[in-house]
Amino acid sequence: MNRKGRLSLSLARFPAAVLVLVALLLAASSANAQDERKLTMREAIALALQNNRDLALARVQYNVALNEVGVDRAAFRPNLYTGSGAAFTYGFPSLNGSPPAVFQMNYNQAVFDPLLKSQQHAAEEHAKTMKLEIDRTRDDVIVRSASSYLELAKVRHSFELLRSEQASAEKVLEVTRERVQANQELPIEVTRSELTAARVQERIIKLEGRDEALTQQIRNLTGIPDTQSVEVSTEEPSFSTDLQASELGNLAIQSDRGVQEAENDRAARQELLRGAKLSVWPTLSFVAQYSVLAPFNDYRKYYSNQYQANNFQGGVQITVPLFSAKTRANIALAKTQLQASELSLGNKRQEVRLDVQQKARKVRELDATREVARLDLKLAQQTVELTQARFDQGRATLRDIEQVRLDENDKWVLFLDADFARQQSQLTLLQATGQLAKVFQ
Repeated sequence: MNRKGRLSLSLARFPAAVLVLVALLLAASSANAQDERKLTMREAIALALQNNRDLALARVQYNVALNEVGVDRAAFRPNLYTGSGAAFTYGFPSLNGSPPAVFQMNYNQAVFDPLLKSQQHAAEEHAKTMKLEIDRTRDDVIVRSASSYLELAKVRHSFELLRSEQASAEKVLEVTRERVQANQELPIEVTRSELTAARVQERIIKLEGRDEALTQQIRNLTGIPDTQSVEVSTEEPSFSTDLQASELGNLAIQSDRGVQEAENDRAARQELLRGAKLSVWPTLSFVAQYSVLAPFNDYRKYYSNQYQANNFQGGVQITVPLFSAKTRANIALAKTQLQASELSLGNKRQEVRLDVQQKARKVRELDATREVARLDLKLAQQTVELTQARFDQGRATLRDIEQVRLDENDKWVLFLDADFARQQSQLTLLQATGQLAKVFQ
């Protein structure tokens, strides 16, 4: 009876165990399917922008620059200080030019101070420059992510082609050995076929290493864990532009971060020169002071009946510079710094215009190279079709058709290299003209 009870209990538990096992298998398969999901280029760029440390550092540095502006602006806002202390007095009560107090509160606020105001404006221009650093870093991340993604797609496509090429090379080697054994070929042909197969194997090994490096680079950029595979799609993004060379030059000058930084630097130098020139005028500040004086500092002895514990003063402080050698030196320094900044800006504009012209010329050259590679590939494909037709008619050997397939795969790899080089050049041109963010919005 016990044996029957145990048997029925086991049979009752069996369907539940099967259901649990099936659920676990389904969950594992769905997790694997999720891990093997292809990553699009836009997703890779979005993840890289979220996880990039350089971009986060640029944002922090921009906040630092904004806080520095706030520090310079604080001089024109109310500033209230208080403190307490005690001092021993022997003779007339005076400490650092003011009477010692057990409690003191000071208030000051600059109203008109051209030199301080110019320093504030210069700090604001510096903050604009740090904002441009964020944009530059973002564009660099986009270019690096897109280039790594496109190269990985190219490497994996080339890897598939080389695997096919390796199979063709082995077939050619096998046929060549048979023909040598039949005294239809010289032994040197075997060596030539072995060399071809070894070269294919060498390229495969190099591509495997490049695949690992690019995969790790994408993981570092996007934050994808090592447990998740990186699958890319062989998409054909379009980065071409129809703008003329003059339009490209104007766009590059308007959007180049270096030119904008040079313009901000010139504006900052102009503000400093203006502040230095205006510093020959008087400065105006609001000041006030409240102090509590103690009798043990001999105030009654020197002020007789005029002593009182609570004292308050308030008003306007005007400082008139009669003669200041430092002011003249500051003006001379600001003038030379402004001249240097203007020359630097002019040189930067010329460099940017020349650089964008070279980039546009490079794109046209690589377009032509890609077209040659495409036609070369098309010719190789047509040759394969003709050789296949001859093989079907018995007018070509297996070695002949495998040899043309080897040539077709080589042309495919060369076309992929030319296409990737053109895409890289187009990306750098888009970055130079400030159109990169629009493409990946």
